Amino acid sequence: MIYAENLTKHFADFVAVQGINLDVPAGQVLALLGPNGAGKTTTVRMLTSVLRPTSGSAKIAGYDVVQEAEKVRASVGVLTEHHGLYARMNADEYLTFYGRLYRMPDPVIEQRKSELLEQFGLSDARKKKLGEYSKGMRQKLALVRALLHNPPVLLLDEPTSAMDPESARIVRDAILALRSDQRAVILCTHNLAEAEQLADQIAIIRRGRIILNDVPERLKRVLLGPEEYEVVMRNGAVITAEILPHGVTLSRQENGRFVFQIDQPQATIPVLLKSLLDHNLPVLSCAPVPRSLEEAYLRAVSLNEENRNESN
Repeated sequence: MIYAENLTKHFADFVAVQGINLDVPAGQVLALLGPNGAGKTTTVRMLTSVLRPTSGSAKIAGYDVVQEAEKVRASVGVLTEHHGLYARMNADEYLTFYGRLYRMPDPVIEQRKSELLEQFGLSDARKKKLGEYSKGMRQKLALVRALLHNPPVLLLDEPTSAMDPESARIVRDAILALRSDQRAVILCTHNLAEAEQLADQIAIIRRGRIILNDVPERLKRVLLGPEEYEVVMRNGAVITAEILPHGVTLSRQENGRFVFQIDQPQATIPVLLKSLLDHNLPVLSCAPVPRSLEEAYLRAVSLNEENRNESN
């Protein structure tokens, strides 16, 4: 659905994007993470046929971004950092205007408007001038505009920015529903908790290059090591190294709490617990230690910077 091979963009002597490869099938969300200036916006502009690549290729819903630019634009819904809302229009006028740009029949525009404005809690404000909307309302209306023509591909830049928690939850639920409708989505965000909740793939871009691209759990394992589990003991009981099965390493301990790195936890944890109980140790609990995408992201950026410094 979204495919890019060696996608590259130069502005004179400046390399904005270098050799990006992406493959996002229908029904999946890819979160594109990176600091400001990393190349996220340039990548999105090439994928929407706004910018012509210097080299490489990309296809959106089967259409080439250079050779079939008009079909690409008709196949994507885009939420950008700057919404381009017309302050003197109301929501009805604004969405009708965009629907006609997409050559949608008026009855279809009216149906889609009503459905989406209701879904995002904007029905009561549809006759209100957009200049009177709050930041969060503008953000939701821009997302409604991106969804209006029911595109198979969505490219979303900070979709919950400036929203209150309830509105942000509505948008996140909508993105999850869109994924289940077999759409392909690229989500650019600085909200790493949101990315972890929504994304099937995580791609980290740094100085125009993708330095890692994987599913969240495998990415965390690569960057942070084997999964960790905490075993809590009663009455100050001690776990000694001799009784630990293969694949279990004691990472740290404090006040009856023992944290282990465990390879293949599904197979190894039952063996660990059996060993502890066979040695009459009073186990209170065994639970995974949460590891956030933020930790993995910061580690990836740090390692990339260290490697860059070493190469210089």
